[in-house]
Amino acid sequence: MPGSFFDTNVLVYLASSDAAKADQAEAIIAAGGAISVQVLNELSNVARRKMRLSWMETHMLLSMLRGLLTVHPVTVDMHETGLALAERYGFSIFDAMIAASALHAGCDTLWTEDMQHGMALEEGLRISNPFIGMR
Repeated sequence: MPGSFFDTNVLVYLASSDAAKADQAEAIIAAGGAISVQVLNELSNVARRKMRLSWMETHMLLSMLRGLLTVHPVTVDMHETGLALAERYGFSIFDAMIAASALHAGCDTLWTEDMQHGMALEEGLRISNPFIGMR
C-alpha cells in the first residue's frame, strides 16, 4: 500500500519563515500523497490563530493543498481504528486519528514531527519525520 500521508505539522511549514523546513515540506508534498479533513481543519485553526493568516490567505493555502493532495473524509470506522491505535501504541487520541486516517487512505508512510521517527506499526505504516537532521 504505497503512499504518503501528511500530518498537519508538516503542512504548516509550507507557510513558515523557516526556509529549510519549508523547502523540505514542499519537496515531499510535491511527490503527492493524502491528507484527511481532520488535517484541513487543524491547519485552518493554526493558520488563523498561530500564523495569523488572513481568511483569504487561509483559503488559498487550503485550496492549494486540496489541489495537490487527495483529501479523505473522517469516518466512524477511522475513529474506531484510531481508538485501537491509541490503546495499542499509547498514542495521543489526535495522533492516533492521524495514523488511522493514513491507514484508511492506503498509505505506508506518515510524515509527521509528532511521533517516533522510524516507528513501524504492525498495521503497515511507518512514521517518518522529514526534518530529522535539520537544525
